[in-house]
Amino acid sequence: MSENTTIKVEVAYALPHKQALLEVELPVGATALEAAQLSGIASTFDGVDLDNAKFGIFGQVISPTQVLRGGDRVEIYRPLTADPKEVRKARAERAKERRQQDAPD
Repeated sequence: MSENTTIKVEVAYALPHKQALLEVELPVGATALEAAQLSGIASTFDGVDLDNAKFGIFGQVISPTQVLRGGDRVEIYRPLTADPKEVRKARAERAKERRQQDAPD
């Protein structure tokens, strides 16, 4: 592929025990979803559903149809296993209970 008609991007995906950062060369005008598909990441990790995944570029959530620029790092986000608000609420409740237990009578 010619330098003027292609760009290089990275595609990143991570699990707690395994990560991948793959470099992909794409035609100018390629999207985040196309980069993820061409990277082969779905065959490296079981259960990656690119059609329903959320994507980001350097930590900023983007649409799968976002057109990429050379040097972008396309991040594929895993679905949340717990609602962050509920986790914080439960943590605050446990801390409150500990404070009450530790308080002098």
